[in-house]
Amino acid sequence: MIPFRQAVFETAFGTVSQLDQSDRVEIVFAGRSNVGKSSLLNRLFERKSLARVSSTPGKTITINFYRCGEVRFADLPGYGFARRSNGEKRRWAELMEHYFSSGRNIRLVVQLIDMRHPMSADDRQMLTFLSETNLPFVVALTKADKLNKTERAAREAALTEEFSPWQDALRIPFSSVTGEGVAELRAAIEQVLD
Repeated sequence: MIPFRQAVFETAFGTVSQLDQSDRVEIVFAGRSNVGKSSLLNRLFERKSLARVSSTPGKTITINFYRCGEVRFADLPGYGFARRSNGEKRRWAELMEHYFSSGRNIRLVVQLIDMRHPMSADDRQMLTFLSETNLPFVVALTKADKLNKTERAAREAALTEEFSPWQDALRIPFSSVTGEGVAELRAAIEQVLD
């Protein structure tokens, strides 16, 4: 059993040269800018401000690591933020490539996708990458609370079609406001650690 409430911020790395070797099992959180990664982490760990939340997209520009017992949680910088310079985008791409190819013990990638909107090209590219590299992943469909009943039913129907290439992927509707999906996400994480 992971002591989620005991999570602590460990360190942050913004360049390839800073990224050290990992000596722990890692659970990774990925998604586009402003998809709600920090809010999800705070809800998952039952901490109000462990991960810094901002309404401005693209605030997380480092890989932030949190330790929880013997497990390390990695919060990756969001992708797809258009207002970044070409140099910033290049640095992000190099950091992500190095992170995923550096032999880390990644047990699970939690891919966050905003439930309210169709998947972006970047989301599809990320899911394709995870599939092709055989990285185990689950999808957290964030901001589920922002949909009314009719909108949610329509999005659930559309998601079935959008996820046809990844139909076996576990999809968890998630709300950092109501707590929907927290138990399911924790269970998915604990299952890969058994």
